[in-house]
Amino acid sequence: MTWHAGADLLIVGTGVAGLTAALRARECGLRVLVVSKEAAGVGNTEWAQGGIAVVRSEECDPSDSVRQHVRDTLEAGAGLCSTSAVRTILGDGADAVRRLCAAGARFDGAASGALSRTREGGHSAFRVIHAGGDATGAEVQRALVEAGTEAGIPILENHCVVELSHTEWGAVGGALVLDHAGRPGLVQAPAVLLATGGLGQLYRATTNPEVATGDGVALGLRAGAAVSDLEFVQFHPTVLHTSAPERGSRPLITEAVRGEGAVLLDSRGEPVMAGRHPMGDLAPRDVVSAAINEKLAETGSESVYLDATGLGDGFVARFPTVYAACRDAGIDPLVDPIPVTTAAHYSCGGIMCDVDGRTGVTGLYVAGEVARTGLHGANRLASNSLLEGLVLGTRSADAALRDLRSGSLRRGSVLTERPPAAAVVERSRLQQLMSGYAGIGRHADGLRQAESGLDAAAVVRPLRTRAEVEDAALGLTAHALLAAAADRTESRGCHRRYDHPETDDLRWGRPNPLRLDVSGWLIRSTPEESRKVA
Repeated sequence: MTWHAGADLLIVGTGVAGLTAALRARECGLRVLVVSKEAAGVGNTEWAQGGIAVVRSEECDPSDSVRQHVRDTLEAGAGLCSTSAVRTILGDGADAVRRLCAAGARFDGAASGALSRTREGGHSAFRVIHAGGDATGAEVQRALVEAGTEAGIPILENHCVVELSHTEWGAVGGALVLDHAGRPGLVQAPAVLLATGGLGQLYRATTNPEVATGDGVALGLRAGAAVSDLEFVQFHPTVLHTSAPERGSRPLITEAVRGEGAVLLDSRGEPVMAGRHPMGDLAPRDVVSAAINEKLAETGSESVYLDATGLGDGFVARFPTVYAACRDAGIDPLVDPIPVTTAAHYSCGGIMCDVDGRTGVTGLYVAGEVARTGLHGANRLASNSLLEGLVLGTRSADAALRDLRSGSLRRGSVLTERPPAAAVVERSRLQQLMSGYAGIGRHADGLRQAESGLDAAAVVRPLRTRAEVEDAALGLTAHALLAAAADRTESRGCHRRYDHPETDDLRWGRPNPLRLDVSGWLIRSTPEESRKVA
């Protein structure tokens, strides 16, 4: 067993939430250590195209306000948002963006200094700022990595966290990690922040990179934390469809293309969103994705089409990433409509926490996509994710600082073990089951088939490699998602049950928390446990 130097705050993940937290913690004088499965710049953040949704008083539409942003978010969330969390996080948005700009991020704008703003699905105003046209995430990641390097923040690259370690009194006290060669090591820290990103690799087709394997959800569950809203997986309406097999990470066609005027058409040239929603092509993502899937079933086609030909030559400068992806696939979006389909994109749920990232487990904090703050509810409003990562990164670092200074967190002897054993399912089989039975449309029989299929394919193995750790995380996360989806006998937001097509506010107008019992079985969390992080 290799022992790594300890820290006040151990951060797992180098996306927007993790690096923002690291910069804030270092600024406050904390000893910080960051762990990354790959290089510091690799993760979900760099793939984000659209932008950051934020209302800045110095630059906003005359009719726009934080209150209106809150209203749009609550409407998209389909009744499951926490109103107080939405107000707090969106209210902190302008300060978070100012801090990001101070860290070196450069957004698109005019020579006068004003930032360019666009509109995306579900937004009632032009409030989404962007960088590099459609490369906002890449710019945010670049700025944060460079700022972290300048601040001297240590990062253990190519290290995989196997499980969180506990002290003798039950608090989280560090993490067991594997290096690139599979050698185990222990990092001790009285505060651990999970900022591990999403779970898109549960599905055959996703916009997420290969590192998005649900690690944080599995780590949190095994550490004793509750999860909620995992059934709400947002499928992006527009990823590039090609003749290649629809498996693995797919090129995203940012929603901002529709925000600039592009229109969705079916294979017959008819508008996909005609009569579907008052906002038409800019309806919330769950509505657009469901409409596309219905059109595909109706027409027997493999894709619908995004007609952006009316945007003219300005398309190339405004959307260089999308343009390059289209040209690589042999498509000229200036002349021809872009073939698009849906793919797993974002997890609206995660580990339950408050707006300061605190979970129900002492010493454990979460931020970013792995966190369930109540901001997204049953369906995330476009471009609220980077904003949440910025805000929660700062707030969680501040919370850890307060908890350390108050004495509620303290160092202790960490109980150490060899890398544990866990059930592992071959990844392609898991993705086949989840895509087939737990995608946009679900049914009780299908959810049961997925569950039994996972059980039949599972093999218990010691977690001695990164691949085994990731596959075990995907397996546990898949079981939790299936349990949540089976429990929620209604259709709401991203969760569509063919056998329960109506929304049931009386029974299901609330989250449905789950946790692991002492035997490792998923059970419903108690109301008292849920209130700890509500």
